[in-house]
Amino acid sequence: MTIKLFEPYEIKNTILKNRIVMSPMCMYSADEDGFVTSWHPTHYEARAVGQVGLVFLEATAVLPEGRISNNDLGIWQDAQIDGLKQLATSIQRHGAKAAIQLGHAGRKATVPGEIFAPSANAYNEESKIPTAMTKEKLTELVKAFKKAAYRADQAGFDIIEIHAAHGYLINEFLSPLANKRNDEYGGSVENRYRILKEVVDEVKSVWNKPLFVRISANDFTEEGMKPADYIPMAKWMKEQGVDLIDVSAGAVVPAKIDSYPGYQVPFSETIKNGADISTSAVGLITSGVQAEEILRNERADLVMLGRALLRNPYWPYQAAKELNTTIQAPKQYKRGWRM
Repeated sequence: MTIKLFEPYEIKNTILKNRIVMSPMCMYSADEDGFVTSWHPTHYEARAVGQVGLVFLEATAVLPEGRISNNDLGIWQDAQIDGLKQLATSIQRHGAKAAIQLGHAGRKATVPGEIFAPSANAYNEESKIPTAMTKEKLTELVKAFKKAAYRADQAGFDIIEIHAAHGYLINEFLSPLANKRNDEYGGSVENRYRILKEVVDEVKSVWNKPLFVRISANDFTEEGMKPADYIPMAKWMKEQGVDLIDVSAGAVVPAKIDSYPGYQVPFSETIKNGADISTSAVGLITSGVQAEEILRNERADLVMLGRALLRNPYWPYQAAKELNTTIQAPKQYKRGWRM
């Protein structure tokens, strides 16, 4: 029997050797100017050695004020390209593809100084009050994503993902819970989508390889976004040339989330079927059997793992054993990888 998890996956002009993806996860290990440090090659290369098909870097800021923390990676200046290129190369030399997530933290940024958001509303009582973005600031943001995409291409990445989830800036525009604007960037669904539309168009003007977008498909709040609400946006993304939607959930406002293994998978299924677009599923996916079920039942096209790969860089080997199949071992590990 063919195991779907270990089948190659072709998306646009890129072939992944399997359907296993390391999800973007903040490492808080860059220096204070957003540059790669010695931690990063060790961390990312280990997952590529472990036979993950696609390895994502953490959220990488397109502007210095858009960092989640002072120790986030940055891609807002050309001097950062060399370190990022080192990371892409270290991933690719083991047969994995290298991806980068481009983001801006918006009102959830914790860096010193002024922070920005669609509206001047803080995330919670402990958070700094952001400055509502002017039209000029929005133009700067869109140009920053375009420049970041160009730098990602220069660094040799195979895939870009635009971070429009988890309560960060673009997600803040998409959700009525955070977007209280009364101009062309607020109010209607079309208006709230406008900034993502502009970012996608500008990124695609300099990027011809696969483009993903991560969304928070459920705000877990009565007045917030639900998976079905994202179907029109997903259709617009597909029309613009987005290749895959990475379906996550939550974090635009504080909310109680009942999390359990695979709790976000139905959101991926809704978007995939409703918009007829490729998706990835993420969120407490921990076993090979669970991942195989998601793929075989066409609930997603790829599975993203986060904490499971922090615990075990060789999760693909573990999953192969669980599914009674074999995968190629790194030549250095053949004596230890006995199936």
